[in-house]
Amino acid sequence: MQVYPNQFTNDISKGLKSCYMVFGDEPQQKFDVIGQIRTKAKSEGFEERTVLVADKDFSWSQLIEATQSLSLFSQQQFIELELPTGKPGTEGSKVLQQVASTLNRDTLLLVHGPKIGKDVQKGKWFKALDDVGVHTLCYPLEGRQLSAWISSHVQSHQLTVSPAGISLIADFCEGNLMAARQEIDKLALLYPGQSVTEQQIEAAMVDQSRFNVFQLVDVMLAGDANKCIKMLGRLESEGLEPNIVIWALVREWETLNKLKLVMSSGQQVQWQRFGIWRNRQGGYETALRRLSQDNLDHIHIALSQADLAFKQESIAKPYVKLSHLCMMFMGLSVFHIPFMDLTQQ
Repeated sequence: MQVYPNQFTNDISKGLKSCYMVFGDEPQQKFDVIGQIRTKAKSEGFEERTVLVADKDFSWSQLIEATQSLSLFSQQQFIELELPTGKPGTEGSKVLQQVASTLNRDTLLLVHGPKIGKDVQKGKWFKALDDVGVHTLCYPLEGRQLSAWISSHVQSHQLTVSPAGISLIADFCEGNLMAARQEIDKLALLYPGQSVTEQQIEAAMVDQSRFNVFQLVDVMLAGDANKCIKMLGRLESEGLEPNIVIWALVREWETLNKLKLVMSSGQQVQWQRFGIWRNRQGGYETALRRLSQDNLDHIHIALSQADLAFKQESIAKPYVKLSHLCMMFMGLSVFHIPFMDLTQQ
């Protein structure tokens, strides 16, 4: 049975099912849903939790053993199984079908992973688990769905916000639910139990427009130079502090450099260990293909120099400098461009 994320709280309040499947590429909704399952499980006496990850080193016998083992401390087993690819494979499919037929009140199974397609949902293992449980798909929200999500969380904090204020929050966060959640939490601290005006929202959020930088970074990693420059122009017009963009670029360089070192050593990249969700892996893979270690070393030097100059406020045209830095991430040579030295004379 499918339960939408916005209906999940009501559904789980009626009691635990034997199995939950949570898939999708929207992290905040996934965190919320999985968090509710864990909390409810603990309140129902599932004190012992076994976490399994079906990676290349995983043996499906581990799942069978987990469902059949009894602990000295607890008769109830809560098993979390992560499917990094969203698919269990042929052997995993058979095991999951077997497990589905043996689940009972003392065994709770949570299966989660990235976005899945209709082909996965039509699989025998998926249907077998769905027959004894619930599946929830967490996808990015836009338009009315995003506004409804924001309204719901605003109300849960006992705040009153007009439709225009809801739209303002949505515009600032642009579909980034994690950012929206943080902004609503902040408003609740600033104006507890109050009616919050659009002016108060704008004043509270102006220093958090850095969340737009995340979108800039994704465009930069993908190598879309034209869109990247347009976004920089927008951020400049909004008055975003250049130091925030530098902070984001330094963070991305650190991630790319670590990934390059792992790949150069012949190891397989464990994306989630770097905090990279499946829907963003493509951008990093594209960037790593076009950037050599020499490129990354040159970017590091340029970022260090720019960071120091920005802190000393000696950059006359900071967003021009930021454009040059972004182009370096896109593998473009900028050393022939006039005004590369943009310090004040």
